[in-house]
This record gives sequence, C-alpha cells and structure tokens, in this order.
Amino acid sequence: MPSAVPSSSMRHQLYAARTDEALVQGLREHDNEAFAEIYERYWRRLLEAAYRRLHSREAAEEVVQDVFVSLWQKRQELTIQHLPNYLLTAVKYRVIDALKLRMSRETYLERTLPKLSTEDHSTEETVAADDLSGALLQSLLQLPEHTREVFRLSRLEHQSVPEIAEQLHISRKTVEYHLTRALKILRVSLRDFLLLAVLVRWWE
Repeated sequence: MPSAVPSSSMRHQLYAARTDEALVQGLREHDNEAFAEIYERYWRRLLEAAYRRLHSREAAEEVVQDVFVSLWQKRQELTIQHLPNYLLTAVKYRVIDALKLRMSRETYLERTLPKLSTEDHSTEETVAADDLSGALLQSLLQLPEHTREVFRLSRLEHQSVPEIAEQLHISRKTVEYHLTRALKILRVSLRDFLLLAVLVRWWE
C-alpha cells in the first residue's frame, strides 16, 4: 500500500522546523518549499529594515521583492554562511540604490542643473556638463507624457503631491505612482553621479 502524501499543512510544519542551513541547502537543490519557508521566515524582518531607511512601504516592498527574486535566481552560486546576515546585507545595498535615486532627483536636479546654466566652465567641464544634461534630457523624454508632467511639477516646480493631485485632477496615489515610475526610468541615467560613501554612512 503506497504511503500517504503529506498534506500542505504537514509539509509546512516540516519545513518550519528546519534550520536555516537546511533551508539554504534545499534552496540550492531547487526546493520551492525551502524557498517559501525562507520567505515566510524573514520577509517581515527585511521589510521593517528597509522601511526604517526609506520611510515608504511601497519602496520597502520593492526592495524585499528584489532580494528574494535575486536569491532564487542565484540559488546555485550563492555562498551563505548566515542566512539572516546575508539577507539583511542584500537589503542594505538595495536600500542604498533607492537612496541614490532620491539623491538624483533631489540633489542633482535641484542643485546641479541650475549651476550648470549659470556658472562659467572650462572646456572639459562644459563637455561633462553637456553629457550629463543630455543624459538627463534623454531619460526624461523616454517618460510617458503623464509621468513626465508629474515629475516636472514635482522636481522642477517643487510642487507637493497634494498640489499636483489637485492641479491634474488625479488622486495622490496616482501622483505617487507616476513619481515612482519616473524614478525607476531615471535610475540608470543618473546613478553614476551620486556619492555612495554618503549613503553608506546614512545606513550606519
């Protein structure tokens, strides 16, 4: 007589009782249940860590999602000595990326661009400034029309989310969605001009 197949509840209990080391080994062997248990065991802790630095649940959730997607995609090549430390470190560096993005919109757009238009530059500085401005302009032109307008009102005219929502007759959530969308597109173009060392100190 064949043995009974464990129920979903029984399987969950079995995996919940496993050590982190056993779960990591299961992960390397493509065990979906091991991965699910790692997620259940640590997602809330990672979310709280990301939220403490980003102060945005949406941004924190995106960070945690990226960490777990990367964990699964790289499961065979990872060397994990201590799972909580590994996951928290992964969150740390993704939070740094998110903070870099904030610097790009708040520091670069609001401080660097005005200086480029008013200061006298040497030939090399002018070329670098033109390259930088061109990269930004091209990125902005890639944005969908509504997203570009929300970004312009927020970062170039310094309007608040409620003000933009009222002016464009859309909800605040929609404004926040367009800002998030714009920042994702601009990330690649602007990330090289930020100060990683400063961001690391913010984490500490």
